[in-house]
Amino acid sequence: MQLVRAELPFIADCGLSNCRLNGLPVISEEEALERILSKVLFLPPTEVFLADALDRFAAADLFATIPLPPFDNSGMDGYAVVAESATRDPRLKIVGEQPAGVSKNLSLSTGEAVRIFTGAPMPKGADTVVMQEETQREGDFVRVRTKQISEGDFVRQAGADLAIGQQIIKRGDRLRPTTLALLASQGIRSVTVGKRAQVAIVTTGDELVAPGKELHAGQIFESNGVMLAALVAKADAKLSMRRHCRDNFDALCAALRDATQYDAAIISGGVSVGERDLVREALQEIRAEIDLWRVAVKPGRPFLFGKREQCRIFGLPGNPVSTFVTFLIFVRPILLRMMGAAEIGLLRARVRLGHEVSGDETRPHYFRGELKDGQFKTVGRQESHALFGLTRANALLRVRPQEKLVAGTEVEVLLLD
Repeated sequence: MQLVRAELPFIADCGLSNCRLNGLPVISEEEALERILSKVLFLPPTEVFLADALDRFAAADLFATIPLPPFDNSGMDGYAVVAESATRDPRLKIVGEQPAGVSKNLSLSTGEAVRIFTGAPMPKGADTVVMQEETQREGDFVRVRTKQISEGDFVRQAGADLAIGQQIIKRGDRLRPTTLALLASQGIRSVTVGKRAQVAIVTTGDELVAPGKELHAGQIFESNGVMLAALVAKADAKLSMRRHCRDNFDALCAALRDATQYDAAIISGGVSVGERDLVREALQEIRAEIDLWRVAVKPGRPFLFGKREQCRIFGLPGNPVSTFVTFLIFVRPILLRMMGAAEIGLLRARVRLGHEVSGDETRPHYFRGELKDGQFKTVGRQESHALFGLTRANALLRVRPQEKLVAGTEVEVLLLD
C-alpha cells in the first residue's frame, strides 16, 4: 500500500462542467473548491510558547543555529581510547573519568583511556569508545577484550545530525511533538505560528432534540453538532460557538449574526429547497454574500459557501454522511489554509478494490468503506443518512459519474484516520 499526501483534497476530473439539475444551477466539485480557496482569509500570525504550539502551523522558516550533536560525545558507557593504540596494546592506563554534563576538558594519548558515560564529551585525542561490556577493569588499568575496534566506534560526531544553517522548519509545517523537541534543542522557547481559526457551528431543524432531552414521536436526537465540533477540533481550529436553532426565521437570523462574528461559520441543515429550508434567505437578510450553492457531489449536493465581512460561511446538508463528507472536501482544507498550513489534503493510499463499485449517473460519489490489508471494501448502507455505516469506515473512495470499477482494480482512497 502506497501512501501519499495530497496538496488539495482528492478530486479528479468528474466529467461535469457547470450544469443544471432539477432546473437549478449546479457547479462542479473542482470549481467549487477553487472558488472557495480563492477566498481564503489568512489569519495573522501569533507567537506562542512551545508548550502551546502542538499541531499549530509554523508562520516562518527556521534554520539551525546550534549543531546536533553540539560536540563530539560518547554513544555508550565505556572507555574513550585511541583506536590504533588499543588495537596494538589492549592494556590501557586509566587517566580520568568524564560523566555526562560539564566537560572536564580531559585529554589522553596512546596507551591511555578515559572512563566515559553516554552523552559525555569526548576527551581530546580520543577517537573511539569501547563499550563497557568489552572491557575488564584491572585497578588503574583497563583491558580491551575485543579486537574489533575501528576509529569512530560509538562516537557521535558534532553536527552529524544537524548542521548550522540547515533548515529545520518550513513555513506551513505542522508542529509535531518531535518538531517541538527539535526547536527546544536549539534553545527556542517560543515560535511564531498561524492563529487558530475561531469557528461557530449552527445546527438547524425542528425535528432535532439535544441528547439527554425527552424524545417525542417524529423527533430524532441531534448528532451533527457533536460530530462537527469534533471535526473542527481535529482540524486544530477552535470551537467558539455552538448553537441549535429551530426552523424559525428570526431566531435563525439572530444565530447567524452571532455565528458570523467568527472566522468561519458552519451551518448544518436548512440549505436545500424545502419550504422550511431558511438558511439562504436568512443569510441574505443579514447581508451575507452567497458565492455558490449546490455542488455536483454525492453525498452533499445542497452545499453553500459565502461570506459576511471577515467570516467565511459554509452551509452543509443536514444528513450526517453529507455533513461529514462536505466538511472534509470543502471546510477542512479552508480552515487549515486559514491557519497557515502548507498541506491541506488528507493522506491517500493506492489499494485494490475488494468488489465491484458503480458510480452515480450524474455526480462523483464518495463511497464509505474499510481499508484492511491493502484492500478497500464498502461498509454499511451508502445512503446519506446511514450514520452507523459511516462509523465503521476508515477511508473514502471517489467514483466518477457513470464509472464502473471491477474487483481487483487499483484505486486511490482518502484515509479518514
